Amino acid sequence: MFIETVKLALRAISRNMLRSFLTVLGVVIGVAAVIAMVTIGNGTTAQVTAEISKLGTNLLFVRPGQFGPGRASTDAKKFTERDVQAVVDQIAGLRAVAGVNQSSQTVVYGGENHQTTVTGTTGDYFIAQDWTLASGRTFLVSEERGGQAVCVIGETVRKELFGSTPALEQNIRVGGFSCEVIGTLVKKGQSGMGTDQDDIVVMPLKVFQRRIGGSSEVSSMVLSAEDGVSTSKIQANVERLLRERRKIIAGRDDDFSVNDMTQMASTLTGTTTLMTGLLGAVAAVSLLVGGIGIMNIMLVSVTERTREIGIRLAIGALEKQVLMQFLVEAVTLSLAGGIIGILLGLGLAYSAVSYMNVPFVSSPSVILLAFAFSAAIGMVFGYFPARRAAQLNPIEALRHE
Repeated sequence: MFIETVKLALRAISRNMLRSFLTVLGVVIGVAAVIAMVTIGNGTTAQVTAEISKLGTNLLFVRPGQFGPGRASTDAKKFTERDVQAVVDQIAGLRAVAGVNQSSQTVVYGGENHQTTVTGTTGDYFIAQDWTLASGRTFLVSEERGGQAVCVIGETVRKELFGSTPALEQNIRVGGFSCEVIGTLVKKGQSGMGTDQDDIVVMPLKVFQRRIGGSSEVSSMVLSAEDGVSTSKIQANVERLLRERRKIIAGRDDDFSVNDMTQMASTLTGTTTLMTGLLGAVAAVSLLVGGIGIMNIMLVSVTERTREIGIRLAIGALEKQVLMQFLVEAVTLSLAGGIIGILLGLGLAYSAVSYMNVPFVSSPSVILLAFAFSAAIGMVFGYFPARRAAQLNPIEALRHE
């Protein structure tokens, strides 16, 4: 009996294909919009998480001055190597601590030159930021203490200066002095801010201070916590230690900032997840519009087929059979719209993430929910027209022109 009802519904739908297509268009757009928005949002969230993880594991950045709306301050005194050593000696749970100075410099090899970021630091910098060597080695302790002019270069610098020529044991000119290349780094790609992480030259801190910086100051610190250690606890301990060393009295604001990358990552992914939910909710509104369209067309269909309904009721059809017939028509329309919408939404999402260069992260639960919601739309908005058809008076229906 149910199969016959489905056949009748399909026959009624196929009698006017253009109208049926326009009827389900609202559902198609609604389902496609929900799936596309959620998939693009999930891809963006995954991209943000991946980009942050490229910076390193369990990272904290310590800088002089305060940064942020209403509290910008960059004129605070910088750190010293003693501050860095104090963090190493007095803060437990740290995997690596590195003082960092940076400057934009021109590097030259042979007839090639390139503008890049030169970083003066210690060997712990490579550990903290999860750098992997493509070839060579990092600094020896003796090289760090003696201030020997050696350096490790990123992939972009290697490609710009050396091309296919081996870079190890070659001397490049950094600013006004010569520096031996002892290692090259594995490519990391762009950061979440769009900067090229591979466009870098890393040298011992003392070399940078003597040859480029001209002072013994340290511009910032990079801290990496051990696995399982709370970065928020380390952040509090570092803030307490630096307030003491910088003689900041109680009640006064810090003249430095400690940024926890775990919290920043959580905030950024939370924001993208919230935006994904909002976009999905807005897109879902169009599903309701599609449902209203189905109800409208089904009411028109009932009016057009009043005489047909009267004949069916007159020859013995039950009210529930007529109700089921129109309800199945409405659900069939909405399910067809749901299936087409899913395919269209996935196609649009794939095109968008390919263009945006973010991962394609589909959500099976959202796809199933959108499909179920489209079926529910058909049942809810199709019930009233179906009930109206079932309650027609057979005699009045037969008189209808």
